Amino acid sequence: MERFGEGGFMGLEHIPGTCRARMVRDDGRFFREVDENCFDGPARLRECDRDGVGVQVLSTVPVMFSYWAKPAHGEQVAQFLNDDLAHTVATHPDRFVGLGTLPLQDPERACRELERCVKELGLLGVQIGSHVETGPGPLDERWMLSDPRLFPVFQTASDLGAAVFIHPWDMMGEARMQRYWLPWLVGMPAEESLALCSLIFGGVFERLPDLRVLVAHGGGSFAGTLGRIEHGFRCRPDLVAIDNAQPPSSYLGRFWVDSLVLDPKALRDIVGLFGDHRVALGTDYPFPLGETVPGETIRAAGFDDVVRRKLLVDNALAWLGVDP
Repeated sequence: MERFGEGGFMGLEHIPGTCRARMVRDDGRFFREVDENCFDGPARLRECDRDGVGVQVLSTVPVMFSYWAKPAHGEQVAQFLNDDLAHTVATHPDRFVGLGTLPLQDPERACRELERCVKELGLLGVQIGSHVETGPGPLDERWMLSDPRLFPVFQTASDLGAAVFIHPWDMMGEARMQRYWLPWLVGMPAEESLALCSLIFGGVFERLPDLRVLVAHGGGSFAGTLGRIEHGFRCRPDLVAIDNAQPPSSYLGRFWVDSLVLDPKALRDIVGLFGDHRVALGTDYPFPLGETVPGETIRAAGFDDVVRRKLLVDNALAWLGVDP
């Protein structure tokens, strides 16, 4: 892949004599090694068969969002990724479902690519980041999902009936968290709460009641801090309720989260909070923070057969807009 600009990624370099590849930054610095199950459809199918997974939803690795790139370059990256993903899905349409990626740094291009994903490529939705880092600069130059410039993208998704999956990248405070893998352990959950609060306080859910959003990792820290968020809304409406007068708790049951909290008790808690119709299987496959066996947390949580089926199958289909 062509080098698109400072700070991003070139993609994959095959490691000779292996089925592995290196992900490298555009300046040649090593990022991580990945196995073939990160980029090879047949390898994924073998592991799906091994683990009893009938259908898998595919999306790009978040480091490839490339929101930092020039808009025209970001559009090229998105088109390249989406074309490749659509080809993989079309090769195995009974086993794979695809979510595209968008050049969110240019909402007009993002809307155009979203329409292409759905109408031409047959993808059922898109994956986006928890915020949009439009380039190097102060944090206040970056867009939260409540930014009015992004609303047309959500409007387009709602009009098309496209599912939206939110997964973090470029985590807040990363410069201060250089040790102990803290960006992934602390930053990611905070980013997911940031995304949900942005959509709620910015009135996106209120204005688009048919928008289908799913947030990764059980919604991050949102569930554990909802009491504080709700109290802040009520005690300082002059600071919080400035774009939407509806309390955060009124949106419980309006969005989906995945089940990847890696603890049965925590899973029971989020099912109790969000509803057993709004939590869908998530695995973080094929990365280290994912479940060792897909669905093991759901199966260990002690749900009855009806709820277990909802979490393993039905809720994902509802979010994707697929008739069971």
